[in-house]
Amino acid sequence: HVQLVESGGGSVQAGGSLRLSCVASGNFYRSSCMGWFRQAPGKEREGVASAYTAGDSTYYADFVKGRFTISQDNAKNTVYLQMNSLKPEDSAMYFCAATPGFSCVGTGSVSDFHYWGQGTQVTVS
Repeated sequence: HVQLVESGGGSVQAGGSLRLSCVASGNFYRSSCMGWFRQAPGKEREGVASAYTAGDSTYYADFVKGRFTISQDNAKNTVYLQMNSLKPEDSAMYFCAATPGFSCVGTGSVSDFHYWGQGTQVTVS
């Protein structure tokens, strides 16, 4: 049974920071591409960052480079998204996604990921 559970969302003022966490259950975590996506109301879901759990590869969307950092704690089957210098346009539902046996190709597209969490809301005012 595969499950992804996100946490860490909330409301913050512009310029502030949040750290999202995604805990993965199941045996798939090793050698998986773990991604963060976001979706604002009326907009398509877009890739934010991704990381390959069996290596050092990380990828970021241009609009978060230098502000967001994806990291992982393999002992805890957890991937994080540290978000700094938040802007109102970063407001969205943030989703964790995973695909076993995939080493990531950029931030990926929605169709690249097999498993999804329920999302955590981030609001920047």
